[in-house]
Amino acid sequence: MEDEIVIRVENVSKDFILPHDKVTTVKGLFTGISKVGQKKIKEKQHALKDISFEIKKGEFFGIVGRNGSGKSTLLKILAGIYQPTRGKLYTQGKLVPFIELGVGFNLELTGRENVYLNGAMLGFSEKEIDKMYDDIVSFAELKRFMGQKLKNYSSGMQVRLAFSMAIRANADILLIDEVLAVGDEDFQRKCFDYFRKLKKDKKTVIFVSHDMNSVREYCDRAAFIEDSKLVTIGPANEVAKQYSRMFIDETTNNTSKTSETRWGNGMMMYTSVMAQPEVLSDQSHIEIYTTSKAKQNLDEIMLGFVIKDSAGQNILGTNSQLERQKFIDIKKGDEITVKWTVPNIFSDGNYQIDPAIVLFDGQVCDWWEDAATFTVAKEDHAPYIVAPKINLIKLDK
Repeated sequence: MEDEIVIRVENVSKDFILPHDKVTTVKGLFTGISKVGQKKIKEKQHALKDISFEIKKGEFFGIVGRNGSGKSTLLKILAGIYQPTRGKLYTQGKLVPFIELGVGFNLELTGRENVYLNGAMLGFSEKEIDKMYDDIVSFAELKRFMGQKLKNYSSGMQVRLAFSMAIRANADILLIDEVLAVGDEDFQRKCFDYFRKLKKDKKTVIFVSHDMNSVREYCDRAAFIEDSKLVTIGPANEVAKQYSRMFIDETTNNTSKTSETRWGNGMMMYTSVMAQPEVLSDQSHIEIYTTSKAKQNLDEIMLGFVIKDSAGQNILGTNSQLERQKFIDIKKGDEITVKWTVPNIFSDGNYQIDPAIVLFDGQVCDWWEDAATFTVAKEDHAPYIVAPKINLIKLDK
């Protein structure tokens, strides 16, 4: 059943007790020497506070939040690594966590030996591993290194092998915690392809990430955790937008602080956004021009945009990463002008353009809602969101 609940979190809280010695002398402060029987001070850390939500079968569910907000603690409770201090957790089906990839690997064994060792831990027989061995090695791109000891692998190579092993597990629910943070572009592309397959196969996935682009692309819904509490839960795009707004630099003197339709940390901002032509009729495409200026030096940025209809519904969007364009080594004062060419697939109506500049850690430099508008006027009205030109040809038998 599509509405079947496979994970239910009810009023879950998690506390950690942090013991400290009470130091009463200067010597004790610097030497760490404490007397037997000295009084202990216990500090209680509230990692999670009264969290509740449900996840349906087949959902791709995101969990977002800053470092230390409690999201990884929540994931470890879902995985059964931690037990909640208060509250209840219900799960249905086999659950596999991609939290600490490579747990159980032996650095003194070769890559090949670790495949069989880790495979046994995942519940596979030797014959089953024999059949999947070539696929595991091919995915990890480590064929030349399988005879070497794992201690000679780089951290990226170890992650690739561990990820290639983990995805072989036959699971109903997958928990994924920022595994894409390590690895080169080719490996990350394979991970993204795997995510698309999971989504297509209607697998239940809980995905913790700082990358709001990934959250928007893959997740159906998301939860925003801040200061150990559930701030909001809802459609992934809306939650990602709320999370991004949190990074507004209040000390930066820019108009985004007071504008409800524009926000960001101001490190780089748009100075001009326009659509040409402003009114489309029979034109095959529309061109979007944006100019942005850097307020400080930046290593790398992503430029992108979303087009919405008059009801505020997202029609399409893209960014420079998806289009395989890089903007790197940007100096203070640099201006970047780009042109986006978008095919005229739109039905008649009014449309808004929301351009964005985002850093690769998820921080928004500038997100400008309704920065530009355009109108589509077509003779033939179609009662659909998009209306591309379609040719119909009758074929004779």
